[in-house]
Amino acid sequence: MNPVIGLDVSKGESHAQAFLDRGILHGKIFRFNHDLEGLASFLRFIKGVESAAGMRPSIVMEATGHYHSPIIQFLDEHQYLYIVINPLISHNAKKTNLRRLKTDAADAHLLGTLFYKEEFEPFKKRGQHLMNLRYLTRQHESLTGMYVQVKLQFQANLDQVFPEYHGVFGDLYSKVSLRFLALHPTSKEVLEMAEKEITGAIQRLTGRGKSGLWCLERTQVLVAAAMRNPFKETAYPSHLISMQLLIQLLLQYQDHLATLVKSIEALAEELLEYDLIQTIPGIGTKIAATILAEIGEIDRFDHAKKLIAFAGVDPSVFSSGKFTATINKITKHGSRRLRTALYQAVRCGIRSNRNEKLRAYYDKKRAEGKLFKVAIIACVNKLIHWIFAILTTKEAFRLG
Repeated sequence: MNPVIGLDVSKGESHAQAFLDRGILHGKIFRFNHDLEGLASFLRFIKGVESAAGMRPSIVMEATGHYHSPIIQFLDEHQYLYIVINPLISHNAKKTNLRRLKTDAADAHLLGTLFYKEEFEPFKKRGQHLMNLRYLTRQHESLTGMYVQVKLQFQANLDQVFPEYHGVFGDLYSKVSLRFLALHPTSKEVLEMAEKEITGAIQRLTGRGKSGLWCLERTQVLVAAAMRNPFKETAYPSHLISMQLLIQLLLQYQDHLATLVKSIEALAEELLEYDLIQTIPGIGTKIAATILAEIGEIDRFDHAKKLIAFAGVDPSVFSSGKFTATINKITKHGSRRLRTALYQAVRCGIRSNRNEKLRAYYDKKRAEGKLFKVAIIACVNKLIHWIFAILTTKEAFRLG
């Protein structure tokens, strides 16, 4: 017997179809809610399958964002093996069926049959640690996206209130810059203040972080900017209200992102591989954490080519009859975040020859006449082979 339960997970509820072995169904579709009572009934259902088969069943489900999280935690607590598959796999399987069915019952049945057709690797205990890291890195990406949107709104607002303020503090979004602007948002307010008063305000905002000379220099630059400003005060008080709100949001996002970075680094530092893949020039702490989180357990891949396919940087193939396409785009299947992190690592590595080995490979591809993007993707493939070797051998990268 090789029992399995196909589990179609949706918001707040799931549908399960049990198999005792290939082609041997066990009972009807079982539906349960994601609450205490529902999960308890699901446990009884699993034990019924276990009793009929004489061994514990595996549970197969699709990745569904966060909807499957309660199920995974529940299965971990009761030490059942579960397999979370890419929705693309089940989607492609549905397309092979003559009848196009989209019901929860049909999806649960399909996931069960896929178990016998594919070689899936169950999640291991260490996967929980990597899953936590993945949640945090993805949260950081999401929060960064929202932070960027607020920055764009803030810049548009600033251009209508104090456009010459750009460059006064070097970094427009430093805490000193934002907090000073919150107190004195118009050039009129700045010009009404004495130089000593402005310098004192900047000094208080910086604390002991900057010298008095630096504060005085910023004061002089600020006054010059206020004098150049095309208008001394805005004609629309609503702009000032928006600016205050946007500054508060920017400061909050900065604090939240800083907290997330600390949590990500603390989790990642518990992994041996975190330091190992940073031995590849161009891979820093954030990129390293993202790569590890998105790859998960490396022993899910028995060859670097499978990891390349998982990252979606393998070439697509189009051939029909005597025609074979010579220009093939990458598939872009698998993890978009992993693909982005690898691309960033390559760009960092070849910039200023930080990674001499990768830069030499890039130059070779360009000398062969490859376009920029084609050469970069070739470098991403090369980088994946290095990462795969490091993660499987647990040895640091060597340039020589």
